Amino acid sequence: MQEYIEFFRANPMLSLAWLGLFVALVITTIKSMTSKVKNVSTQELVQLVNKENAKVVDVRAKEEFRKGHIVGAVNLTMSEIKNNQISSLESARKSPIILVCNAGMTSGQAAQLLVAQGFEQVYSLKGGMGDWQAANLPVQSKR
Repeated sequence: MQEYIEFFRANPMLSLAWLGLFVALVITTIKSMTSKVKNVSTQELVQLVNKENAKVVDVRAKEEFRKGHIVGAVNLTMSEIKNNQISSLESARKSPIILVCNAGMTSGQAAQLLVAQGFEQVYSLKGGMGDWQAANLPVQSKR
């Protein structure tokens, strides 16, 4: 224990950085455990669509959506979700909704917004379209 105290005294900046990372890890873990939004893998997305008729919502820009998206996905941009322009989702308030973006970060934020707007079963695809395409799963494009 004495060695740790000596290390902290000799390296205050490094110790603060380590402490900051530790606190961030704890906060992130607690947030993910208490969040109503669940992250799903590509396999879980396929199961939710096939077994529970989940609706896939792509939150990327219109141009990116046209280049390639999950078959059957609906495109709603982040700004549309923020402005509550989600009339295409109103019928699915109690159904599973899976949000997809490029890497899984934006979809998590959009999912939080949908939960705040009263949607009950909201999911976010881990890794986004990058993981979907890496798994060689079908992609549809609009020209």
